[in-house]
Amino acid sequence: MDTPLSTIAVVGLGTMGTGIAEVLALAGREVIGIDISEAAAVGAVASLEASTARAVARGRITEQERAAALARFRTGDSLRAAADAELVIEVVPESYEIKQQVFRELDAIVSPTAILATGTNALSVTRLAAESQRPERVLGLHFFNPAPAMKLVEVVSSVLTAPPAVETVTALARELGKEPVAVGDRPGFVADGLLFGYLNQAAAMYEANYASREDIDAAMKLGCGLPMGPLALLDLIGIDTARTVLEAMYAESHDRLHAPAPVLGQLSSAGLTGRKAGRGFYTYDAPGGQDVVPDALTPAAESTAGSGREVTSVGVAGSGTMASGIAEVFAKAGYGVVLAARSQEKAEVAKGRVAKSLERSVAKGRLSAEARDETLARITAAGSLDAFAEVDLAVEAVAEDLEVKQQLFAALDKVCRPGAVLATTTSSLPVVAIARATARPEDVIGMHFFNPAPAMKLVEVVRTVLTADDVHATVRAVCAKIRKHPVDCGDRAGFIVNALLFPYLNNAIKMVEQHYATLDDIDAAMKLGGGYPMGPFELLDVVGLDVSLAIEKVLHKEFRDPGLAPAPLLEHLVAAGCLGRKTGRGFREYARR
Repeated sequence: MDTPLSTIAVVGLGTMGTGIAEVLALAGREVIGIDISEAAAVGAVASLEASTARAVARGRITEQERAAALARFRTGDSLRAAADAELVIEVVPESYEIKQQVFRELDAIVSPTAILATGTNALSVTRLAAESQRPERVLGLHFFNPAPAMKLVEVVSSVLTAPPAVETVTALARELGKEPVAVGDRPGFVADGLLFGYLNQAAAMYEANYASREDIDAAMKLGCGLPMGPLALLDLIGIDTARTVLEAMYAESHDRLHAPAPVLGQLSSAGLTGRKAGRGFYTYDAPGGQDVVPDALTPAAESTAGSGREVTSVGVAGSGTMASGIAEVFAKAGYGVVLAARSQEKAEVAKGRVAKSLERSVAKGRLSAEARDETLARITAAGSLDAFAEVDLAVEAVAEDLEVKQQLFAALDKVCRPGAVLATTTSSLPVVAIARATARPEDVIGMHFFNPAPAMKLVEVVRTVLTADDVHATVRAVCAKIRKHPVDCGDRAGFIVNALLFPYLNNAIKMVEQHYATLDDIDAAMKLGGGYPMGPFELLDVVGLDVSLAIEKVLHKEFRDPGLAPAPLLEHLVAAGCLGRKTGRGFREYARR
């Protein structure tokens, strides 16, 4: 019996088409690569030869398997070469006119039982299918770049697609070692539907001069564990391609979050389309290159020597997990730390939490017993803020409540010596409103650590309009000493990370509300297609739905964008007391510990 879909044509031999052809050839299919450009065809063969040679060198395939795969791949310059194909996958430019022309010509060439698949991630599969004489056999097959490495394949059905065609292609995806996710026909589907809104917001953030391109990218990599920052990813995808996807998404949703940031159009019009052009948000060593080279926007090497205030002792106010983690970070870096809580007992419990964390590091071989003892000895537990009288830097890590923080800073203002730097770890509240609770707002700054503080490398450094230059320089220098990566942020809701992360999470919830995809499919799509360490619903349940809702409300209030309004499903779950892992139920249910 013949293998189902044993002969497959790939139309368009760019990076994606070549990658798909490689996957198919290695999986035992006869592959016909078609491109009107002879150079593209030659390049595809060379790419396949080079990638399979690397696979042999790394022991992933044998030399015999390589030879067989290369023998199964042939090229042609006309769609007529697809006559015997049982499946045709087009990966031509994102243009209705071009894709429809391909489908019209294929109708007259391939057999009536052949399946036609579009690789689009932006255009309507339904509209493309309607132009075909066999709309029931037209579907979307959206691979992710690089196709040989990425596991996700979105299988897209239109209202016209016959279920057997979907089943056949889904089975093929599994045989290729991919994870197929069934989705309906709407621009961006699941993964890109969420990803491109986030990328667009990052571009708008950069365009507004809120933060540098380097800081935006570092924040999302270090704060969220993403493999690439959003602006570097836009350069990889192609800024013109991203704009096309966003235009299609906006045409359907009319959501301002999908309206392409003007900078995307400006860069595209200038031909600065990213890596392929050698320049986009960043500048590269050559067109098609991947190595970033310095340009006029590259920040100068930082030198804070002598520009800040001396810090030898640190006070940390709070008794929770974050306060303990921050105290551990400073003590490990050699600072004397006063860990103050509302009572001596609470402070001792917080210090005990540090001791347990250090003990785990010793058990894992990351810390010596001597270093553990020295670190713990640097921490003094105190039951009152009066112990902060001589500290050089006071860091609060108390409840995310403006009134509570203002009261604490009013107390710090009275206790701390003149010239001490006062830092808040707020993730969403206005730092200037906290600073105004003191008589020295110029000494107040934001230091937003990420949880768990000992492990996470990012600190968002938040200047207000009143923060003194030497206070900013002091905190940057301290971050270097505690081996954290500082990124500069203005004082607005969400700073960098939460302002980009939570609209993405909110849009994932809306996708479920609209019954477009399941929790599991969305989480799988973002992990497999976007390289995210956690899916959005996994992350929401870990963060806490109540915390997430509070941040969404702050963002909506600050920016007044209807697209940022919290999804009703999130509000309903919080009202029902389903707050995530901490209550045993959020978007999913968890076993009680």
